[in-house]
Amino acid sequence: MIETISHEGVTLAIIIHRDFEKPGIHFFTPDDFSQQLAYMKHPAGKIIQPHVHNPVKRDVHFTKEVLLLKRGKLRVDFYDNDQVYLESRILEAGDVILLSEGGHGFEVLEDLEMFEVKQGPYAGDNDKTRFEPKGKIKLVLPQPVF
Repeated sequence: MIETISHEGVTLAIIIHRDFEKPGIHFFTPDDFSQQLAYMKHPAGKIIQPHVHNPVKRDVHFTKEVLLLKRGKLRVDFYDNDQVYLESRILEAGDVILLSEGGHGFEVLEDLEMFEVKQGPYAGDNDKTRFEPKGKIKLVLPQPVF
């Protein structure tokens, strides 16, 4: 199952729940995203041709990050760019999320292990603006998009 969280026409996040399965290569992100996310499922014996990546100048203005949950449970709270709380989702082991715009916060609901992948280099304190959460938690059940 794939879920897209949007606000006012802007994609805030794409969640790929652990039960997603489709043969071949499936990209979840549009070509203009500075972070690309794909799923691949191939049979044994499939050959992926060797390749190198060419130097391509890219203009990245905002950090997009991907979280891969290995173990545990995590609540993700979504905010717009003005730090206004919108809604929340629960992620479980095996789920993947691409956080693309707006703000986000988290609460660990069960002991957690996860990976984070994002663009570098890391800009230290200039990389993010922290703010206090506002609003009552509104947990939304997934609205699957296949």
